[in-house]
Amino acid sequence: MWQKTCYRIVVKVGTSTLTHDTGALNLRHMERLSRILADLSGMGHEIILVSSGAIAIGTAKLSLAQRPSDLRMKQAAAAVGQCRMMHLYDKLFAEYNRTVAQILLTGDDVDDPVRAEHLSGTFEALLKLGVIPVVNENDSVSSAEIETGRHKVLGDNDTLSAIVAKLCRADLLILLSDIDGLYDADPRSNPDARLIHRVGALTPEILELGGGAGTLRGTGGMATKLSAAEIAMSGGFDMVIANGSRMEALYDIVAGRDVGTRFLAKGGD
Repeated sequence: MWQKTCYRIVVKVGTSTLTHDTGALNLRHMERLSRILADLSGMGHEIILVSSGAIAIGTAKLSLAQRPSDLRMKQAAAAVGQCRMMHLYDKLFAEYNRTVAQILLTGDDVDDPVRAEHLSGTFEALLKLGVIPVVNENDSVSSAEIETGRHKVLGDNDTLSAIVAKLCRADLLILLSDIDGLYDADPRSNPDARLIHRVGALTPEILELGGGAGTLRGTGGMATKLSAAEIAMSGGFDMVIANGSRMEALYDIVAGRDVGTRFLAKGGD
């Protein structure tokens, strides 16, 4: 169990948590997320939010029948969706007297040592000012995730959130998704599958549990979350996978209770 009172926490929320099956924004989830993160900030924790959803939100805002398949249209939807998403975050967090800042990243920003150092300094300054940074990959510029799903640095927001957490020397990374955590079998096909609450090492057996892609509206899956866990565990901070439909569980996660699956930092308990 942790001994610190206040933590630096990176929370990543996936597209499937932020939107309905129709592709429209899930305003109730966004409001609850903003309220709880603002409350955690009020408790003294430093919060960084990594938020997916720009393409899905842009697709709905533009009244497109489906997610674009053409790269240029995806990037156009991302540009529109990012604007809409930040407008809502700014409005929702302001209701709880919290200020947010937008940070859009590409792989080069975290890969280049000089740019990464400046980026780290920006995060430190924002957190010192009590601001909650809202981070996303700059999809209107970078095609790493939306075109191929592969990149030497980024390529999905699970990996992005782990890199941001390491860059900011976070104490905890929380991935909110549409799954409860890591199971010992596929719960969709095996009713006897059991949730694994704690993982101390990424053994070959654990890595084999990584599945394919995520939902139709998202790009991540368990494989990308296990990659993020590897960055977190080797970086010296815990990572938790939890279901974003139960936002209030964030309080229990920060308190160290068994919610979802916690990947323990190397050298941790």
